[in-house]
Amino acid sequence: MPRTTSENHNHPHPGSATTKSTKKVTIKNGSGIPTIEERLGYLRPSRELLEFYRRKIAQYDNERDDILQKFDRCKVAYEEKHKLEWELRKRESEIVELQKAISDLQIYLFQEREQVLRLYAENDRLKIQELQDRKKINRLLNLCGVTEEEITYFIKEPPGVGIVPQKISPVVVNEQRSSSSHKKDLVEQKSSNISSQIRDNETLSLQIEALQAQLEEQTKLAKEQIESLLEDRRVRIEEYDVQRKRDEERLKQAQEKIVQMQNLLHESTKDVIESKFDLRNAEKQWLHEKDQLLQELDKTAAHEQRKEDEILFLNTSNHIQNTSSSASILLQENAYFEEERKKYEDEIHALEQQHIQTHKLAEMYRNQVLALEEQLCKIREEGDVTREIYKVSYFFCIYRI
Repeated sequence: MPRTTSENHNHPHPGSATTKSTKKVTIKNGSGIPTIEERLGYLRPSRELLEFYRRKIAQYDNERDDILQKFDRCKVAYEEKHKLEWELRKRESEIVELQKAISDLQIYLFQEREQVLRLYAENDRLKIQELQDRKKINRLLNLCGVTEEEITYFIKEPPGVGIVPQKISPVVVNEQRSSSSHKKDLVEQKSSNISSQIRDNETLSLQIEALQAQLEEQTKLAKEQIESLLEDRRVRIEEYDVQRKRDEERLKQAQEKIVQMQNLLHESTKDVIESKFDLRNAEKQWLHEKDQLLQELDKTAAHEQRKEDEILFLNTSNHIQNTSSSASILLQENAYFEEERKKYEDEIHALEQQHIQTHKLAEMYRNQVLALEEQLCKIREEGDVTREIYKVSYFFCIYRI
């Protein structure tokens, strides 16, 4: 019976070597926080753990592909938007050029109308000049003694009826001629005065009509020019108001986007800082719990070793006493040692259960640490993605401004 006890307790505990090796690693890396590669190197990877990491890597790859596809869709949408804005600006520039061309055509039309009015005025002036020239010609003809009938009417061929000469004395003929010529001169002088007055009145009336027509045309042209200028001014004011409102809306949108991006950057930076702080606190807590577990494991291993030494000592003393003492004393001592052995076995069993629980706790804390590290990697990736999105949005806002 004691031999059985000694054989059972001479075997080393399965967790003692692991505890010592873990303690060595903790002492070696106690000066600083170990890296993720070192921590993963200390772990014993299993098939479930490898499968878990494979699933996580595949999930991260799918998320990365989805994010890249979203970025591509956003890029296509931004390109289409830029293209439409460029086309709109091009059409606006074409409209402005057409409006300028219309204004130039209106100016050219007004210039042509002014030229037509000048030609009309020149035509009227030439008509008046023609009348004045005719008046001067008639005056010169009157001064020369040539009548209008002699100028206008004259016989090209001799008449068909013969002229029969009359037998009148030359004195009578001369008197008749002198009296008729004197009367004719008076009549011609009166008629010339009347015709000159009539022609002067006609000239003046023509001048007045020409001036009135020119004045009406000039007034009409000036009125149309003023209306055209007022219409052009109204169109320009409307375009200026529309452009000003559009620029104000763009400026307002750009300012809102800048404020939104600044708030987003502030929140992202705050989240990153808080996540780093939480991660450091979790690492500190994990290291503290790890040290406590290692200390408990060391205490458990030392206690188990001490119990095993006591059991060996008791078995050895029992064997010596069996050879030197009597059977009754041996039986009593064996009963006492049996009770002690049972008590020690119960304590060892309790320590083994405690050791198993500590291993479970260590496994649980290790899973928590892995989950926190995974969460940290995800937060870092989200921070990088947020930073890239902010950079793209910031460059886009700068480009639009």
